[in-house]
Amino acid sequence: MARKRIKIPKNYKPEPKEKFMNSIMREYFRLKLIAWRKEILGETGETLEKLRKDNAPASDLADRAAVETERAVELRTRDRARKLVSKIDEALGRIEDGSYGYCEETDEPISLKRLEARPIATLSLEAQEQHERYEKTHRDD
Repeated sequence: MARKRIKIPKNYKPEPKEKFMNSIMREYFRLKLIAWRKEILGETGETLEKLRKDNAPASDLADRAAVETERAVELRTRDRARKLVSKIDEALGRIEDGSYGYCEETDEPISLKRLEARPIATLSLEAQEQHERYEKTHRDD
């Protein structure tokens, strides 16, 4: 089914006084997530290209260790980016199914401020804090 494009007013920012997750607000967050995803994938491509080009062996042990450490950091960063892209894709799916912007635990709206800061959020701030407190007290050290 073809998606009906929504025209977003110039300089639009979601406001609490609007109906929560109206069509313009959903489109705003959809475009924001798509742009973020594109940015991450672009950075990933640059990293892969850099790793391909930087294949020359280092001349001494210290240089080799530095290169390997830098490569490991780059790969860890790319792995985090891959996971983030997956979360962005999940958020886009929630926009499609109508559950975007609502807390997974309470079904209450997630604040616009939180969604602006973290558009992939699945929990309200209160539920997230409660989850983190639980994790802190129940983790295996």
